[in-house]
Amino acid sequence: MNRHDDAAKLILRLVLGILILLHGISKMTHGVGAIVGMVQAHGWPAFTAYFVYVGEVIAPILIIAGIFTRLGALLIAINMLVAFSLVHTAQLFQLNGQGGWQLELQGMYLFTAIAIALMGAGRFSVGGAGGRFN
Repeated sequence: MNRHDDAAKLILRLVLGILILLHGISKMTHGVGAIVGMVQAHGWPAFTAYFVYVGEVIAPILIIAGIFTRLGALLIAINMLVAFSLVHTAQLFQLNGQGGWQLELQGMYLFTAIAIALMGAGRFSVGGAGGRFN
């Protein structure tokens, strides 16, 4: 293992955690009314909209702290897959004006979460490198 691996894991955790948490803070500030409408339009029960708080508030906090990191990352990955299915299916195979994937930001969130779920938090975390909850 490279001596920089733990620093790289910390950087990935902080970037993903902070960026997703900002979305969660927005939902906490403005509510999830729009999401309730989307889930109901797809035939899902309205209460499922409130799981966005798990994926965009609780999970990023776990990742930032480095405790239950793999679980937090898995929750964010699931949250992103739900976002793909509810909001972004029409854009799945589209390119943007600069030639990049229309969903490159969402894709980066999804695949970064998967990478963190596979790697764990590293030693710069509350759980520590070999921590029971890492």
